Amino acid sequence: MNERYVWDLQEVDRTRVAVVGGKGAHLGELSRIEGVRVPGGFCVTTDAFRRIMAQAPSIEDRLDRLSRVDPDDREAIRTLSAELRRIIEGIAVPGELAAAITRALARLGERAAYAVRSSATAEDLPTASFAGQQDSYLNVVGPTAILQHVSRCWASLFTERAVTYRRRNGIDHRTVQMAVVVQRMVFPDAAGVLFTADPVTGNRKVATVDAGFGLGEALVSGLVNPDVFTVRDGEVVARTVAAKERAVQARPAGGTREVAIDPGQQRQPALTDAQVVRLVELGRRIEAHFGRPQDIEWCLVGDDFQIVQSRPITTLFPVPENGDGENHVYVSVGHQQMMTDPMRPLGVSMWQLTAMVPMHEAGGRLFVDVTPRLAAPASRAALLDVMGRGDPLIRDALETVLDRDGFVPSLPDAGPGGPPGPRASTPIETDPAIVTGLIERSRASTDALRRDIRTKTGPALFEFLLEAFEEHGRVLRDPLNLPAIMAGMEATWWLNDKLQEWLGEKNAADTLTLSAPGNITSEMGLALLDVADVIRPHPEVVAFLQGVEDNDVEDEGVPDQGFPDEGFLDELPKHAGGTEARAAIEGYLDRYGMRCVGEIDITRPRWRERPTTLVPVILDNVRLFEPGAAERRFEQGRRAARQKEQDVLSRLRALPDGDRKADQTKRMIDRVRTFIGYREYPKYNIVSRYFVYKQALLAEAERQVRAGLLADPEDVFYLTFQEFHDVARSNQVDEQLIQRRKEAFRSYHALTPPRVLTSDGEAVTGSYRRDDAPTGALVGLPVSTGTVEGRARVILDMAEADLEAGDILVTTFTDPSWSPLFVGIAGLVTEVGGLMTHGAVIAREYGLPAVVGVERATRRIRDGQRIRVHGTDGYVELLP
Repeated sequence: MNERYVWDLQEVDRTRVAVVGGKGAHLGELSRIEGVRVPGGFCVTTDAFRRIMAQAPSIEDRLDRLSRVDPDDREAIRTLSAELRRIIEGIAVPGELAAAITRALARLGERAAYAVRSSATAEDLPTASFAGQQDSYLNVVGPTAILQHVSRCWASLFTERAVTYRRRNGIDHRTVQMAVVVQRMVFPDAAGVLFTADPVTGNRKVATVDAGFGLGEALVSGLVNPDVFTVRDGEVVARTVAAKERAVQARPAGGTREVAIDPGQQRQPALTDAQVVRLVELGRRIEAHFGRPQDIEWCLVGDDFQIVQSRPITTLFPVPENGDGENHVYVSVGHQQMMTDPMRPLGVSMWQLTAMVPMHEAGGRLFVDVTPRLAAPASRAALLDVMGRGDPLIRDALETVLDRDGFVPSLPDAGPGGPPGPRASTPIETDPAIVTGLIERSRASTDALRRDIRTKTGPALFEFLLEAFEEHGRVLRDPLNLPAIMAGMEATWWLNDKLQEWLGEKNAADTLTLSAPGNITSEMGLALLDVADVIRPHPEVVAFLQGVEDNDVEDEGVPDQGFPDEGFLDELPKHAGGTEARAAIEGYLDRYGMRCVGEIDITRPRWRERPTTLVPVILDNVRLFEPGAAERRFEQGRRAARQKEQDVLSRLRALPDGDRKADQTKRMIDRVRTFIGYREYPKYNIVSRYFVYKQALLAEAERQVRAGLLADPEDVFYLTFQEFHDVARSNQVDEQLIQRRKEAFRSYHALTPPRVLTSDGEAVTGSYRRDDAPTGALVGLPVSTGTVEGRARVILDMAEADLEAGDILVTTFTDPSWSPLFVGIAGLVTEVGGLMTHGAVIAREYGLPAVVGVERATRRIRDGQRIRVHGTDGYVELLP
């Protein structure tokens, strides 16, 4: 037998997670750090746990059932978890295992008191801490009691909260094993928690200490409020001393009890400032050893600190790597691109290689370093102006950083590395031919890319792509591209500012830009209405598509028709009207099939790759609209814009100096209608090129699968472009790197990216600083005028949309791929967005009242709740 049931803590280091679990491995590693005292003890290994599990074959059946349970079925999870715990606790500890534990106790002191603590192999990991998910027991005395509590720790692998936590973090129950740590009990004067980074703001230079009298259990259980100390640069910079009326202490015979604190001591700090600073210094040593911020449980005995646990703080958003030791301020790219989900490494690197400015990755998201532009007065003002118009929360966050003395250096001129200035340097005429020429040149470049890439494979493909990225940049740097984009935006700002000043009317440009020509994104939504018109007269096709939709939402995704769901287009011609339906959908995919949710990430499945995504939207359009809806809707918008123009000009001419004001306004209306539609085209061009890149890269990945280098073509999504290039040259793949990247990507979904992030790790939160909204209203940014009341539909996945006429869409963000949903809704609320982001532009185009940038909207608004959206004033009312 090779099983070893007990390891002394001093034998353990961080590499032994599979043997002693995360907590045990961390404690063993802690004991190796100079100057860090860890109570002595031993680990009951995962070999022991497997031995116990093997004695109850019925466990396997319960695990099978648990793996099939709906994650939202809390009652089923509760029942199965309880059954598993009862089975495990009922298993007698085999004699040789009990003897191994008893011998270890004899070495440390058989009659001493111990803490018996669970230590799962998926615990205290860099990406999932599992804090509090399994059980621990304090002040356990005697071999019999310790064996009993070891069994309880084994069983606690299946507490309801631990099972739910594993499901949420994508961890298979069968892959997790349970070890148990048995440590000499510490009877402290004070205890608590040290965070070596601020757990709220993420600031890595700030440490916080929570402290109370007696055992730390009083703080963990919420029995008392702790003293809280904030430390920066070796100094206590803030403290809150709580009234600590109760404490938890050890009973002489085992177990713990609550005791009252002497009234004279209740408002005394549990630690002196000198002790707090010394504790933080100890924490910094531990942090440096593990290479990341730590959540540390400590005890104070006399004047000596002992460490009883240290785990990584998994909730902190990572900091972009820089390495120069200077202060930096980063602005989120995702908040401006309407895609705050994490991106896979290939997607990150492709965006970096094709972006117009340098971008930095952290947590699977991209950021731009705006420090140089903030440092110089002229570029600072321009940056704040464009950020404020787009997303006031970003501007306010940047101003918060600027208010801190010395964080952003002062420079005479803007340096490289910031985003382009908000103003176009080259004035252009209001000439539709400018837009036509830009689009023609973009299309010609993309057509050449499609033609020339067809014959490229292996290393030659990557060399060709590097040249294609240069052409990609050249198209975006067309000297008329940015001026055309800015002309439409500046005309919008001018109209809104001047018409509010002259006529007292807010956001007048929203109506004046309805059905503006050439908006590729709004055309995309209307074009799907035309597809529905082709399908609507054919009941057999509609029924077939309903079957495809039903199959697409099944858990297993196995269709009834006997063919893969994504092959439904090939089956359409077998049904009456199916040939016409297929031609309509194929035509739509030819023009828009490169789009998808999160399309800036090249690894996301495109509509052409997953056309079933569109089926629910097509069916909604069939059900909710009459034939010809697209043309009617566009014409209604055009007439409303023309009527608004006439109304505005008439009212202006009645004012003093009215002819001049009306003439200026007419020129700006013509200008905005000439250029505002083009605002959406560069993104369409980028995504069109991306799909060409992706198809070529996936074809190369499939060749490497056939050669036995890769297990799955999509494994390359977890390599950067440069790493994929190296694989093509060397014919070698680092499979462990791919696996680590997959695990990291999965963990990034739990992180919320900040709009503004500093090099200290602080996520700076902006504020609207408004007091003009009713009490209880949710405040945001008004981006499309009007007021609408209706049923809120909180939708996080476009493919799961189930909308009725008059519904108000509430979601995290909307990039262009959401536009087909906009034709069927009455209003829009998003958590992310700005005045000129895609969702706002299309909401105005379709005349939908919209408020964006509403913090936590998808959690504060219930699905099905009635709400009132004030798109002119920028707030949402929750109705009874």
